[in-house]
Amino acid sequence: MFTVIFGREGCPYCVRAKEVAERLSSQRDDFNYRYVDIIKEGVSKADLEKSAGKPCPTVPQVFIDQNHIGGFTEFEAYAKENLELYN
Repeated sequence: MFTVIFGREGCPYCVRAKEVAERLSSQRDDFNYRYVDIIKEGVSKADLEKSAGKPCPTVPQVFIDQNHIGGFTEFEAYAKENLELYN
């Protein structure tokens, strides 16, 4: 499974999402992720909303296998429920 986290520098929830992804990648052989800094890579809010199919007022925005999961809170809940994330 491949996860993409769209975030920006200085965002504490983006940092936390990356930490969850790091934990998952160390716990699971089938989990890989990429972090995309939306400022550095020129990804606009409109681009994210087009991909998600709904408004994305905040970052991070997380996609797993191209399916929009949501922000940090949704990603963490998804990871605990579906990916056996251990704290």
